[in-house]
Amino acid sequence: MAKIIWTRTDEAPLLATYSLKPIVKAFTINAGVDVETRDISLAGRILSFFPERVNNDTFAHDALAELGDLTLSEDANIIKLPNISASLVQLKKAIAELQSQGFDIPDYPDNPATDEEREIHELYATVTGSAVNPVLRQGNSDRRAPEAVKNYTRNHPHSMGAWSADSKTNVATMDADDFRDNEKTVIMDSDDTLTIKLVTADGSEEILKPELDVIAGEVIDGTFMSVKALDAFLLDAIKRAKEDGVLFSAHLKATMMKVSDPIMFGHVVRAYFKDVYDKYGEELLAAGLDGENGLGAILDGLSELDNGEEIRSAFEQALDDGPDLAMVNSSRGITNLHVPSDVIVDASMPAMIRTSGHMWNADDQEQDTLAVLPDSSYAGIYQVVIDDCRANGAYDPTTMGTVPNVGLMAQKAEEYGSHDKTFKVPADGTVQVVNSAGDVLMSHDVEAGDIWRACQTKDAPIRDWVKLAVDRARKSGMKTIFWLDEGRSHDATLIDLVNKYMADLDTDGLDISIASPIEATRITVERMRAGEDTISVTGNVLRDYNTDLFPILELGTSAKMLSIVPLMAGGGLFETGAGGSAPKHVQQLQEENHLRWDSLGEFLALAESLRLEADHGNDRAGVLATALDKATETLLEAGKSPSRKAGEIDNRGSHFYLALFWAEELAKQTDDADIASTFAPVAEALRSNEEKIAAELLKVQGSPADLGGYYLPDRAKTFEVMRPSETFNTIIDELAESAK
Repeated sequence: MAKIIWTRTDEAPLLATYSLKPIVKAFTINAGVDVETRDISLAGRILSFFPERVNNDTFAHDALAELGDLTLSEDANIIKLPNISASLVQLKKAIAELQSQGFDIPDYPDNPATDEEREIHELYATVTGSAVNPVLRQGNSDRRAPEAVKNYTRNHPHSMGAWSADSKTNVATMDADDFRDNEKTVIMDSDDTLTIKLVTADGSEEILKPELDVIAGEVIDGTFMSVKALDAFLLDAIKRAKEDGVLFSAHLKATMMKVSDPIMFGHVVRAYFKDVYDKYGEELLAAGLDGENGLGAILDGLSELDNGEEIRSAFEQALDDGPDLAMVNSSRGITNLHVPSDVIVDASMPAMIRTSGHMWNADDQEQDTLAVLPDSSYAGIYQVVIDDCRANGAYDPTTMGTVPNVGLMAQKAEEYGSHDKTFKVPADGTVQVVNSAGDVLMSHDVEAGDIWRACQTKDAPIRDWVKLAVDRARKSGMKTIFWLDEGRSHDATLIDLVNKYMADLDTDGLDISIASPIEATRITVERMRAGEDTISVTGNVLRDYNTDLFPILELGTSAKMLSIVPLMAGGGLFETGAGGSAPKHVQQLQEENHLRWDSLGEFLALAESLRLEADHGNDRAGVLATALDKATETLLEAGKSPSRKAGEIDNRGSHFYLALFWAEELAKQTDDADIASTFAPVAEALRSNEEKIAAELLKVQGSPADLGGYYLPDRAKTFEVMRPSETFNTIIDELAESAK
């Protein structure tokens, strides 16, 4: 029997899985396709490190490693839901929860002193940041809005706010001495093992990374951010926000960029509270309260200091004296600086743009904002969009064009593979990248505290990326732009490679060009306003940014995008959208038993996953895929997507209607009589019980829901919460049983 792997991940997508997967399995098993689960959740990955201590077969298996091996096979068919890209704060919370549930796992050692503690520290370090995606993404990204979704949005536009010509919202970014400015690049002539070391002023050497394996044709980058320049920039930005009377907000990616961005976040916190650190910095830093875990961690830690209340008053005074801070949760006093993983740039910036360029202030009112993005590599794209909205008003979802993306991400390409090659420089000196012959390939003069990193991009993914872009340009007929900045070392190198590899492909009649990200944004938004479509072909970080920015403007959410990863080995990875708002969804379920997570991304991914099985000779899987697409379109037009409000249809109700519409499509299809006869009684049972099932699903809402855990919910409790309709469950379970 053919096999689809449905990943068990975290937060709202995990909760939705408890409701949706039984439906999917009951339907697909009738087409000879089994749907199995592999646990790649944060909790599951933590527990898999300690099989001898956990003593639980369920969690002893390293499912991520298994799926990583599977991606190298042409048989791979994986549906990957959004997972937590954990910050250190989230990691520690997950560890504490698992310990409270009785799992014998060690604490995270902040300052490992023994060999055992260092080993534990290294294990836990592999869980934070983009631990999952680089393993599974053995192919480049093809992400676009399905036509049915785009048409629905045009007929049912989402709110876009209203921009004012005198809006003071802007982006602040560095103009020198950041990662973009200091970047150097080489292409490897042959396979080799490199060493990254720091040569200090007195000639002594400290090895930062003893072995960095590279292969011929690989693009290697090295760069650093001067923290002296960063601090000066941040103080100017804070002053600017105060003078302009706008909110101050920092937009980083302290999850995926798990080494560099938490360090930068700490600099932001210390800059905003400069007076406090000038006076109490010695005590705060000695206690580990450097801001890298956010203001919330600092305030929690003050109780351990003898003069903690005195320092707390100083922080409160600084909040009063400084520019107003953007808020994550005004009612609870959670600021933009409280938790580094609360404001993630790729989700937070388009949300701000879609809300008239506003974020929320402490009075729970919208206000113009200075969005602070320290590194200038990609910050300019948001300023272009803001300037366009200020000049021309908000975008119109009923007329705007679409912006699909082809993203270079295979095999840990670019910045997202930099974590094990990113260092907080321990002393003044020169960082050198040296080959096995002792030749210095690149070097940077640095100062203590600077953030230095190296990135790798292998040649095979670059070739595949160029080919995928040309294929999409030909199939879609859309104008296609490679977003590459000739003023940046890495991008200049890629421009040469793109031109080289395109020369070997058939590009006759295609409109393909190369432009800097800023210029590409200008072209794209101009065309978008005119209702014209443009494919953005980008590197890995810009892939993340663009596949949130444009979908949130076009569709209201990036979760409605179709995300296909044609694996280089021949299989398929189908991703289901973004999970940036998933924590708030879980909170609402716990408080009101209403889950507003929209599983549309899962519906779209499943259809493409079934098509892959059809391509491998399973015609019945193709029948299910076609019917599922029609059912999804019907669901959208019928308004059966989840509501944000308790007492109205939620994720579980949306799943019921998908099952109803899917069964009805299968019952009336003519290509497979057996499928039609199997699903006709299912469709009739669901339709005849529609009111009863809908009532059972709504009845449970309004009261708190007990999941038995956040990072590792209790299985029985969560099934009870997510499958509350006995009538619906019976129909689905009988369908699954009948196929055995």
